[in-house]
Parts: sequence; structure tokens; C-alpha cells
Amino acid sequence: MSDRVQRVSAIQKESLSMPEDKKLLRMNREDLRHLEDAISTCRLCPLWQGRTLAVPGAGPAPARMMLVGEAPGREEDLSGKPFVGRGGRLLDRALQQAGLDRSEIFITSVIKCRPPNNRKPLKKETTSCLPYLEAQIKIVRPKVVCLLGNTAAAAVLGRQGIQALRGRIWQERFAVTYHPAAVLRNKNLMADFVSDLERLNSLQDK
Repeated sequence: MSDRVQRVSAIQKESLSMPEDKKLLRMNREDLRHLEDAISTCRLCPLWQGRTLAVPGAGPAPARMMLVGEAPGREEDLSGKPFVGRGGRLLDRALQQAGLDRSEIFITSVIKCRPPNNRKPLKKETTSCLPYLEAQIKIVRPKVVCLLGNTAAAAVLGRQGIQALRGRIWQERFAVTYHPAAVLRNKNLMADFVSDLERLNSLQDK
């Protein structure tokens, strides 16, 4: 018996003896890894030409909460990780104040490659990338999905206007709040931003 066949046989035996919850966890991780591979090599829109690294997202699967931003910025493009720049550091502070642990949240964005000069994503780019986000939601199975900013709200809900969208649950699992970049520009929004995250923290535990 070849080494490859022996490894496959061992994996099959391990899977048969594995509890159902662990089987599901393993499937989720494998599905997410395959999706990340597809995102990292994606050429569905021209944004791939200027990227250093695609930014699929990061976090556990399954996860009770998912945060969805707009698109990677310069530091995310260099690292391949979501929300690691100034906006990410503000997000970390807000999550901490809201009693949330970032390591327990799946964090991603609508667009997986950085737009030139951090411009707003084009409709074609959003249309090309949205199926990746939809697949992530199916794999991660979050109870609550928090859409950060108008770009994410428009892509997922077809709606814009943060003030009008805040404070409600849409389609049984989606909530809307400010993007961390908006809070960086206007520090007066920080209290409302933290308050929105606190509310989501209580919702995910119900």
C-alpha cells in the first residue's frame, strides 16, 4: 500500500471515530481553507493586478459573530490580514470596550483586494467579490453579521444610510454600524460605535 493511500485511509478512520461536532468543525476549516485559496488566486476583476496579497479574512469557523468591512487598505494589502491598520487598532479598542474578544469573531470585507488609493469599490468589483462573502457566511454560520459602513450595507442589504440602518436587525441576522475609518475621522462616533457592538454582544448570546 502506498504512503498516500495509507494517509487517506488513516484520515478516513479518524473521521469515522470523530464526534459529529468535531467532524463539522473540521469540514468548516477545510471549506474555509479552499475558499481562501480561491480568493488568493482570484482574477475575476482587475483589482488583482495591483494587489500585494488578497485579504480573505480571519477568524474561527464556526463563529457566533462576523464583522464585514469595505475593502483592504495599505497595511492589509501588505499583510494579507483584515483590519491591521489604524482602523483595525480602533476596532480592537472598541471590541474590548464592548466586552468582545476579537479572536472569537470572523472578520472579513466585501472586497478582498485593495482598490487603488483606497477608493470606493466599483459596482463590478463588488459583484465579482460578493459570492466569496456569501460563501464565507455559509461556512462560518454566524448568528450575527455586523456590516461596517455603507459599502458593506449596500452590498449585502441593498441599503445605505448608517443612521437609518443602525439599531435594527435586518433579515434576522444582519446589523449595521459605522466603519472604523469613519470613527477615526469623527471621534464623536466612538460612543455609538461601542454601543452598537455591545448590543450585538448581547444578541449573539441569546
